[in-house]
Amino acid sequence: MELSQTLSKFILPPLRLAPTVAGKLTRVVGLTLEAVGCRASVGSLCRVETLTGDLEAEVVGFSGDKLFLMPSEQLTGVLPGARVTPLNEEHGIPVGPELLGRVIDGLGQPLDGLGDIMTRHSAQLSSERINPMLRQTIRDPLDVGVRAINSVLTVGQGQRMGLFAGSGVGKSVLMGMMTRGTSADVVVVGLIGERGREVKEFIDDILGEKGRARSVVVAAPADASPLMRMKGCDTTLTIAEYFRDQGFNVLLLMDSLTRYAQAQREIALAIGEPPATKGYPPSVFAKLPRLVERAGNGQAGQGSITAFFTVLTEGDDLQDPIADAARAILDGHIVLSRDLADSGHYPAIDIEKSISRVMPAVTSDEHQQLARGIKMLYAQYQQNRDLINLGAYQRGSDPRIDLAINLKPNMDQFLQQTMKEIVSFDESLAQLQRLMQMAQLNQY
Repeated sequence: MELSQTLSKFILPPLRLAPTVAGKLTRVVGLTLEAVGCRASVGSLCRVETLTGDLEAEVVGFSGDKLFLMPSEQLTGVLPGARVTPLNEEHGIPVGPELLGRVIDGLGQPLDGLGDIMTRHSAQLSSERINPMLRQTIRDPLDVGVRAINSVLTVGQGQRMGLFAGSGVGKSVLMGMMTRGTSADVVVVGLIGERGREVKEFIDDILGEKGRARSVVVAAPADASPLMRMKGCDTTLTIAEYFRDQGFNVLLLMDSLTRYAQAQREIALAIGEPPATKGYPPSVFAKLPRLVERAGNGQAGQGSITAFFTVLTEGDDLQDPIADAARAILDGHIVLSRDLADSGHYPAIDIEKSISRVMPAVTSDEHQQLARGIKMLYAQYQQNRDLINLGAYQRGSDPRIDLAINLKPNMDQFLQQTMKEIVSFDESLAQLQRLMQMAQLNQY
């Protein structure tokens, strides 16, 4: 028998999809619709007839001849046996410079009342995976306008950072500071799962006119469906990828990665996937790295996406499953401390628990030595804070602790920054040098 005949036994014939045939709804469980009689692939769209008009839903799974559909809008007017028609066309989102200064939803529709968005190009939400060997290496620092980050936790162009914070410790304000002070060409902000009130406040008060002029804001508030919240994240990354491919350096701010995971958990549990770690199904931990890996440097001739993904730490627990998974796939993390926020220290960055993994690649040896010096002094004070506050520590017992006590007011002043203040990268480094020179003088 010839080799070709032998191999032909293991080659399956090409899959031939049946022509589009309408089916009907048989069941509604929570936000999930079950349909039979039609054939559609996972991720494709279907049109569902309702009393209030047609409703679009996405195929999120199947079991036997049943399709599981998740609508992108609120379920109203759905009847048993409603007609379900698979849609052959694929929906893209508008991409282009016309998006700058606009606020859109997870499907690319305008939310700001400024009219339709007319762009020359559109893009699909799914993107091709970049060969890691073709990505440009991270070599240059990115100025974010925040002194504590520029000097002690330097971020590189193309780095993926986590912003770990509980509720109400100032992460939205910190994001707004970075949008106004960054040296990036374009800023793309994803507000996923936030309260509707906070979306408008962030755009009007925190982002401001200057920050909004070079920004694109994608908003999928808390009352949006789980599918819309997930698409909001994908849309945010798709827009950032477009500008990166055009050669721009992009700052991506995603608030938050936790809401994305929670949306995927709602969908996965609704179609019957068993929960695993603290109620999160395995698919959640498979989707997180796929989303994060879309950011980063592009290929030769392209730009970069420097990403900050916020992670909500429930009860300020850094061992939360999503927080733990995020730390493993990100290039560093910035921790916002509730204790610092409660004491009026803003931005409430805990430099002792934070780290930038690519800082050695984008800074000089002198810069790294200065950053290590202030972190050591800060840690020295924090480790002995209780003894110092109680008066149990006697001056002169340890010269390192004495130095940390003497410089504590200067360190606090250095690490704090007002919401409207912008400190450039060079100025941040110069102020760090002056602080450490003061530390050397106090040693003698």
